[in-house]
Amino acid sequence: MKKRSVLKWVNRIVSTVLMILLVSVALMVVFTKLSGGEPEVFGYQLKTVLSGSMEPGIQTGSVIAVQSVDGDQRTNFQNGDVITFMEEENKLVTHRITEVATSNSGVLYTTKGDNNNAVDASPVLAENVVGVYSGFTIPYIGYLINFAQSPEGSALLLILPGILLFGYSIFTIWRTLSTLEKEQKETAEAK
Repeated sequence: MKKRSVLKWVNRIVSTVLMILLVSVALMVVFTKLSGGEPEVFGYQLKTVLSGSMEPGIQTGSVIAVQSVDGDQRTNFQNGDVITFMEEENKLVTHRITEVATSNSGVLYTTKGDNNNAVDASPVLAENVVGVYSGFTIPYIGYLINFAQSPEGSALLLILPGILLFGYSIFTIWRTLSTLEKEQKETAEAK
């Protein structure tokens, strides 16, 4: 009797975990697609680091939290701040400010990757700054997010938990039918 009770609890736990996994992955994929590939939570965007220019502090493949900025916030940065800015060709870059200057065009930031030998070729206009690095980093998870954003990854991460849940359901039904059949056989032999 105790064995059955334990099996019921294990069954419930496994079913719940698989269902949570399926829903979580589906939500992650949907939110990633709806937000254009960069989810935002409480004013922070999660960005995947694709190069080693900021190593060792920010490693390639990490996910970093970048606080979104707009308007006057863009002109208030100082030397040492790590900013994320739009470079030509719609490419985002996260580098450290080494110099702040003012010109007729507005505030200009000279930036440099911590792992680079020289400053970046062009200064960054304040209006091109999209965020400031919050200091929050999760190493290596960016590889998984990049995979999840690919068509193959999206399909796999949506289909795999569903297949696991379906397979586990088939197993549970088979085990229940076997138990019922065994009980019926024992009842028939007892009569």
